Amino acid sequence: MEKNMQAEKLFGVIGDPVGHSLSPVMHNDQFAFQELPYYYHAFLVKPGELKEAVNGLKALHVSGFNVTVPHKIEVMNYLDSIDEEARMIGAVNTVVKEENGWIGYNTDGKGYVESLLTKAGETLENSSILVIGAGGAARAVISELARRGVRQLTVTNRTSAKAEALKERVSERADIRAVPTPEAEKDTPSFDIIINTTSVGMSPHVDNIPWRTDHLKPGCICSDLIYNPLKTAWLQEAERAGAQVLNGVGMFVGQGAFAFQKWTGIWPDVDRMHAVVMHHLGGN
Repeated sequence: MEKNMQAEKLFGVIGDPVGHSLSPVMHNDQFAFQELPYYYHAFLVKPGELKEAVNGLKALHVSGFNVTVPHKIEVMNYLDSIDEEARMIGAVNTVVKEENGWIGYNTDGKGYVESLLTKAGETLENSSILVIGAGGAARAVISELARRGVRQLTVTNRTSAKAEALKERVSERADIRAVPTPEAEKDTPSFDIIINTTSVGMSPHVDNIPWRTDHLKPGCICSDLIYNPLKTAWLQEAERAGAQVLNGVGMFVGQGAFAFQKWTGIWPDVDRMHAVVMHHLGGN
């Protein structure tokens, strides 16, 4: 009864493209399940329109929103405060309306690592981990891995300068190497976990593969942040080579769960969120 008496609130996601986002389906189902009179909407915000869009959301008294590509970095300019973790990552994916204004957070890394732990077990500290890519997703993932105490991190990227810049961001927290791709490929048998944070293999270019699978360490976990397709060509190939595989659904659900908690103070039913997303993706 108390929940039903709460004031109505509006939440959303801004990005371009955003029309096929599963965030509205996932969050609106959870709001209904928790008996909260809240609604979540996808807002298309083109590049160059972000400042006006943020001002518009403020004027509409939106209570919080997610941020997706291409706005995760620029949006930081229009918020009242940035959480320390998000500032270190250099990107925001979740905004919360608090007493002192709009605060930017980043839940991507936390969401990803919680998903990874379902495959890797309770601890990651002694794992040797390779991260492919040096964009915003890689920054979030590496920052959280470093925060969790992972001691052996390697990052590789097509553009070595971006990998070096990422290394500098988290070097105080972890022993991280920035390695050119050919050198990292030679080290493939040494990695316990390989994480693809790039878009290589994403629909519609589903035949592209970000990393060779012929020299994987036995028992290696190959993890792809992509969830469309649900099992990329790379994950299929890695699985045939004997690796454990993990797609990006868990990260998507996990970051959404942490955002939901920040907005409502309630930890959501993550299994239900996962089932909703999988249903809409056509998976089990």
